[in-house]
Amino acid sequence: MTIFKEKVDEEYLTTAEAKELLSDVEEERALDEDREMRYELARAIEHVNRFATLDAEESRELVEALLELDKVDEPTAYKITDVLPQDRDELRAVYAQERYTLSGEELDDILNVVAKYV
Repeated sequence: MTIFKEKVDEEYLTTAEAKELLSDVEEERALDEDREMRYELARAIEHVNRFATLDAEESRELVEALLELDKVDEPTAYKITDVLPQDRDELRAVYAQERYTLSGEELDDILNVVAKYV
């Protein structure tokens, strides 16, 4: 495990955006036959290939559409984009650790935005 002294920068990515970045790394490693892919990298590539349902551009558009809503902050918008909840219960699971609960109307507003991209 690597121990870091300070966090220099932080950027949120959707699974689709991570898939795009990791595919570039995978292609680069494939060209260099001497470099073997580490276990962690291979598992990360396998994960994003399995779970990324939208393409990177669509996922970025969905995040931006979610951020326009009142009760959606940036980390939550990325979670919702990765999970793509289909009903209120799935969406409530995303908000389970928040200190507030959403009304049925607010949940429906979020689900309506997600439905446009599914």
